[in-house]
Amino acid sequence: MIDVHTHCHLAEHWGCEWHRNWQPVYGHEYADRTPEQYDEVMAAAGVDLAFVFGMRATRAGVITPNEFVEGFCAATETNTIGFMALDLSDDDVLDQLADGIARGLRGIKLYPVLAHFDPRDTAHDEFFRAATEAGLIVLWHMGATPSPEGRLDLSEPLLVDDVARRHPDLRQIIAHLGHPWQRETVVVLRKNRNVFGDVSAAWARPLDGFMALARAQEWDVVPKLLFGSDYPMWTPAEAVAGLRELAAMRPTGLPAIAPETIDWLVDGDPRVALGLA
Repeated sequence: MIDVHTHCHLAEHWGCEWHRNWQPVYGHEYADRTPEQYDEVMAAAGVDLAFVFGMRATRAGVITPNEFVEGFCAATETNTIGFMALDLSDDDVLDQLADGIARGLRGIKLYPVLAHFDPRDTAHDEFFRAATEAGLIVLWHMGATPSPEGRLDLSEPLLVDDVARRHPDLRQIIAHLGHPWQRETVVVLRKNRNVFGDVSAAWARPLDGFMALARAQEWDVVPKLLFGSDYPMWTPAEAVAGLRELAAMRPTGLPAIAPETIDWLVDGDPRVALGLA
């Protein structure tokens, strides 16, 4: 199993954002997870490879340093690929990118909904060119946020289509299938050869999750879907169970989720398509 969506950041990396804007919605403190706890849940689900990252939205005080991700990955027994968490609003983002590459990080997590940068701004093209030349994967948080400070207009998956048209060789992943805009994500995946979508949290909204997988089947983009647990929000085992519950739904008059769709998500190997083979 390959899990492309796992978090390693600590409560201190949230600044005030969790307590001010997320805890009132989720109702609990953000609990740190150790590399040992990470290894335990990954091994329990049979995860062979996991992408690991934090978050960065400098204006909101949310910052996970590159060196922390590097150290976390080094401390795990799980086969991990570390991603740097960057904010394109930062004046020194190219220096942060170079630092992450030097540390062996092989991807980038971007969070425009909280960072408030516009992916369509061509001022960011130098960054995207550098990421492409380095063979990095960009994983976008696209879609909803519980934070009142978030800008939903900068979290719509059609924005990734704009980046893909300017940088067609850049491998990109739309996290959460861009929920609640999964329909838009599906058509972005269909037209852009190097854009993929992870299904993390799809099971949390069962109707939307079911429709997302059904639409992916109808538009023939199931091979562009990637498994993601969104750990520690869910363990990989919980994520698999949630996907199987979606597949067990049989709404009258709607197509079923094919067993092959779940098989691909749980057992498929997207490494060649992602440039990781």
